Amino acid sequence: MNMPTRAYEITCSADLARLIEAVAATRDREAFTALFDYYAPRIKAVLMRSNMPAAAAEELAQEAMLTVWRKAEQFDRARAGASAWIFTIARNLRIDVARREQRSKLFDLESNEFLDAPPQPDEELDASERERRVRAALSHLTDDQLKVVRLSFFEGQAHGDIARELKIPLGTVKSRIRLAMNRLKDCLGDLT
Repeated sequence: MNMPTRAYEITCSADLARLIEAVAATRDREAFTALFDYYAPRIKAVLMRSNMPAAAAEELAQEAMLTVWRKAEQFDRARAGASAWIFTIARNLRIDVARREQRSKLFDLESNEFLDAPPQPDEELDASERERRVRAALSHLTDDQLKVVRLSFFEGQAHGDIARELKIPLGTVKSRIRLAMNRLKDCLGDLT
């Protein structure tokens, strides 16, 4: 198989797919370099258009390409083209960053002074009642639903990570979460 070299001009998506396959098959550094040179600036540009600072966009582009290196054997040209596969990796990393930033903002809010005030008795009673009702509602979930809800909402894992950890399809994870949320909504009604 003739692999494009760094000086090789990539002319079609088949060239890109072959490069990923070469990385998967033999850890071909030259093929990876060609992929990196082609995709890293494009990923960075897309991320910057979504208002990400240049330094953060560059770091995320590099992280995406490292993921391509590590997971090249998962690429299947029958399921997605090279660009779609690589940009999906970048998008998922961007979502993970956004989630971490959101969690960080929540933790910052918790450290504000107004949250340090002792709770009022009626607030404690309301919180206790809500907690009791949520626990009761959670008991109506199947074990499989409870497991994905716990991993997603209590541990903050991404759906793809849950699918890998539980060794189930991503669609199954999403379906279980949707069914669980519908059941909780039915049980909690006025709390949602």
